[in-house]
Amino acid sequence: MPRSKEIQEQMRNKIVDMYQSGKGHYKAISKALGLQRTTVRAIIHKWRKLGTVVNLPRSGRPTKINPRVQRRLIQEVVKEPRTTSKGLQASLASVKVNVHDSTIRKRLGKNSIHGRVPRQKLLLTKMNTKAHLTFAKKKKKKVELFGRCVSCYIWRKTNTTFHKKNIIPTVKHGGGSVMVWGCFAASGPGRLVISDGTMNSALYQKILKKNVRLSVCDLKLKRTWVMEQDNDPKHTSKSISEWLKKN
Repeated sequence: MPRSKEIQEQMRNKIVDMYQSGKGHYKAISKALGLQRTTVRAIIHKWRKLGTVVNLPRSGRPTKINPRVQRRLIQEVVKEPRTTSKGLQASLASVKVNVHDSTIRKRLGKNSIHGRVPRQKLLLTKMNTKAHLTFAKKKKKKVELFGRCVSCYIWRKTNTTFHKKNIIPTVKHGGGSVMVWGCFAASGPGRLVISDGTMNSALYQKILKKNVRLSVCDLKLKRTWVMEQDNDPKHTSKSISEWLKKN
């Protein structure tokens, strides 16, 4: 059977007051207040035995994961998200806290930390990351002709979702894009080339042949100039590497 609604403390005190004033026994009180006779009897019996109608602390097994242990669990999964519940169980056992791994999962779940399948992403080594940061301004750039392919946020009131100032207009197929190649040095920008078709190693080599040396002359660089580029597959292909060695 489903659990019945709990009687408010104010109502319990009223039952005791009626009992003490002699206004009736269980049956009369239950009829006057619209309660079950067994409920009235239980409340009065508790008051006679304990002297109070307030809910007392219920007995139960004390939790093994106290706040200090909980903080330890959270710190470990934040530091190393790939740690398993078995690994956390062994870690707690080392400080003499023996709990089941399911208990650990439940406690982490109460703190909004759940086990999820990680998303896969292309591996970037430290050298790749350094190259990305160093050459943030790439020699090739994709220019969006309409709109931007990034997420953004706005401040708005309720029920103003489709107001003109609160939406980003889009067109079919994103409006298209143009791939360009460019270069620059300390003395200024070099040539800018609009790429026709899909950029591959052959087209990239063609662009280098026609524009690198001309850009060097335009920028009046010395003979000790060095060409730098990122680790894009087209830049590190065999044909491009051989062409750079020869030229």
